[in-house]
Amino acid sequence: MNASELLANTLSPDAATRQAAEEKLEKASRENYPAYMLMLCSELVNESSALHVRNAAGLALKNAISARENTRQQEYSARWLALDASVRKQIKDQALHALSSSNGKVGQVGAQFVAAVAAVELPVGEWMELIDMLLGFMNDATSHTQLRIATLQAVGYICESIKPEILALKSNEILTAVIHGARKEEAVEVQYAAVQALYNSLEFVRDNFEREGERNYIMQIVCEATQSPATNVQVGAFECLVKIMTLYYDKMAFYMERALFGLTVMGMKHQEETIALQAIEFWSTVCETETEYAWEAAEAQEYGEIPENESKFFAKIALPEIMPVLLALLTRQEEDYDEDEWNVSMAAGTCLGLLAQAVADTIVPAVIPFIEANIRSTDWHQREAAVMAFGSILEGPDPAVLMPLVNQALSILLDMMTDSNVHVKDTVAWTLGRICDHLIGTIKPDVHLHPLVSALVRGLQDNPRVAANCCWALLNLAEQLSFSEADEQTPVNPLSPYYEGIVQALLQVTETASNEGNFRTAAYECVVAYVTHSTPDCLPVVQNTAVTILARMEHLLGMENQILGADDRNNWNELQSAFCSVIVSIIRKLGQGVQPLADRIMTLVLSLIQCAGKTSTVLEDAFLVVGSLASALETNFSPYMSAFLPSLYPALKAHEDAQLCTVAIGVIGDLSRSLGEHTSQYANAFMGVLLENLQSDVLNRNVKITILSCFGDIALAIGPSFEPFLTTTIGVLRQAGSVTPNPLDIELVEYVTQLREGILEAYTGIVGGFKSTDKVSLLLPHVSTILELVQRCLSDSDRTESTLKLCIGLIGDLADSFPNGDIKQLLLTEWIATELRSKGRGQSIETKRTLKWAREVVKRATA
Repeated sequence: MNASELLANTLSPDAATRQAAEEKLEKASRENYPAYMLMLCSELVNESSALHVRNAAGLALKNAISARENTRQQEYSARWLALDASVRKQIKDQALHALSSSNGKVGQVGAQFVAAVAAVELPVGEWMELIDMLLGFMNDATSHTQLRIATLQAVGYICESIKPEILALKSNEILTAVIHGARKEEAVEVQYAAVQALYNSLEFVRDNFEREGERNYIMQIVCEATQSPATNVQVGAFECLVKIMTLYYDKMAFYMERALFGLTVMGMKHQEETIALQAIEFWSTVCETETEYAWEAAEAQEYGEIPENESKFFAKIALPEIMPVLLALLTRQEEDYDEDEWNVSMAAGTCLGLLAQAVADTIVPAVIPFIEANIRSTDWHQREAAVMAFGSILEGPDPAVLMPLVNQALSILLDMMTDSNVHVKDTVAWTLGRICDHLIGTIKPDVHLHPLVSALVRGLQDNPRVAANCCWALLNLAEQLSFSEADEQTPVNPLSPYYEGIVQALLQVTETASNEGNFRTAAYECVVAYVTHSTPDCLPVVQNTAVTILARMEHLLGMENQILGADDRNNWNELQSAFCSVIVSIIRKLGQGVQPLADRIMTLVLSLIQCAGKTSTVLEDAFLVVGSLASALETNFSPYMSAFLPSLYPALKAHEDAQLCTVAIGVIGDLSRSLGEHTSQYANAFMGVLLENLQSDVLNRNVKITILSCFGDIALAIGPSFEPFLTTTIGVLRQAGSVTPNPLDIELVEYVTQLREGILEAYTGIVGGFKSTDKVSLLLPHVSTILELVQRCLSDSDRTESTLKLCIGLIGDLADSFPNGDIKQLLLTEWIATELRSKGRGQSIETKRTLKWAREVVKRATA
């Protein structure tokens, strides 16, 4: 079979043919990578090959050099760079040749491959002539339209995938070429490609945006493009404006006044929905930015500081102009719209909600007349829009301003739960959920609770979308009524008299094979909330729920052999996950009181693990049940260990499944905390598999952070029995703690922050395990190593509060471990004294308590 047939077969509708072709290509890439890449290139540029074959060749080329997963990307990059330079040049020349194809789709896939190669080569100083070559294509008067389009696409993809500093010296030339292509004088196809390239390069040209003249020209070109006769160019231009507002808000006052107010308001009114959606998104972005700046300003004022960013209050200024447009757009609903399809009505509702947060009380008088005029309209579009407008403004304005309006509206909304139109009922249920979430103070238990609960419980029998929102409203009601202003659970819940009825109704609606609109999932989530927030007087409801769910789980496990297809399997998995969530909440609520049910729970969970096979989501949920049960039973969980551990080890070794492996490691932590010193009999096996996992090249690096933290759980549990693992573990932690990120690599900086927190948690567990034992002196050789990491973490100007708390706590633990002066000189260093003298300004009460305790123990240990 030749290359053309093989590539064609990768697109076959027949799964077996497709899979066989993909396997042959994969084999070819492994056995002779250079020949494989050259073969694909020859197909990509072969003008006599069918378009779908050339497209498949281009995608295969791109996928052979770029991957989403970081580890695989490193492998692919190394494989490519290891190719002979002459072979790489031949492939790159063919890729550039593909840009000049007369067929636009071939040019585009060629552009993707060029960018993929650039993403690997440019960061290591290779193919530096590429940008000049691409700009040459753009500036050559003889270049045909398709070549200019493909070149602009390549430039855009490169700007999107490469860090700006790598091509900083070329940013002016890149911008010039892109802006030149985006002019209204250009062919529409070229202009569209240029606008897309500009969108991808907006972060790239930050320095150019600092210069007023260049910024003016960029903004002029983008604003002109919003008036293009071509819809796709207009949409692309508005997308650029959204991103510009996100990146360069502080530079936008002049342009808002001169052009953007008018352009975006007209854009929102546009009959072409794709244009209107982007214009609405522009104002949503403005509102989000200004809400964030308001938070920053309030925080700065609290500490007597000047905020880093200053709001220009664009939303408040534009309110009279944009409010009528948004309200009108709310009435453009479609009778049979798909919830997954974003339309102008939905976008307007979202924007209205963000506007309420940005302008606060100012929005209320602007919206109320619309609500009053339409809430009783005979046209369902007007009624639904009125309710949507009301629901959208419930977060942002002062609750004191909203409460009288909610009190007035509640009875109307409850009556509308029986509206003849399903869209109206859906939005009413959502609005009631928003009231329960944000304005629980308006719900007077003796006046509103009975009619509200009755309406929501009735709504559970309605259309699945209505039922899902009723579940959400009931969930919010349970969560908000169970907490006092001090964020403590109230001993008596006003919902208690309704608990049994609500939970029974929820369990009744979940007795269905369908999960349309996710209403069944929402109902089970609601059951979890009612179990979690139940007060002691509702304990019988929790116990009855446990019996019901375990019976359902038993029944469903018995049906496992009757599963026929993928839909049945997905339904079975969804239900088992829902059952597990409810059981976890029941275990946490009952605590030691779950003991009588423990045998049955473990029997079912072990059966579930067997049936789940390699379905990781179900396995994760099953492990979470086990972890919760272990935490509740503590040492009484011991009898189940021998039956459970054989199920745990395969998950711990599933290196390719990061989430499952993380959950399994978390279970080791739960077991260690629960069994305490009894964990020592399993420590060899636990530590062996965890250390083995750290050596894995396949395991996601974030999972390794969880492993380091788990070392601390094991050490704390078994205390001095951790001695055989101490030196090895400290060595691993020291090595991990030495990683220093490039400050420009944001992703790596975040990873190292999390890594250090994992190491600090491990050290905290190790110190805690040996503290107050006769083997505490074993820590002495390692104290300076531990404090080195603490100092490195505390010297980081961007340290998080959780890092600070861990560091201060660890200093305190070390001082508490050696109260007789063994580490006095280390504790008297200036950096420790400086940290302990800090006032903890802006920190949580818990951190301040930790700081105070650490001061006291360090003072004693250095006396």
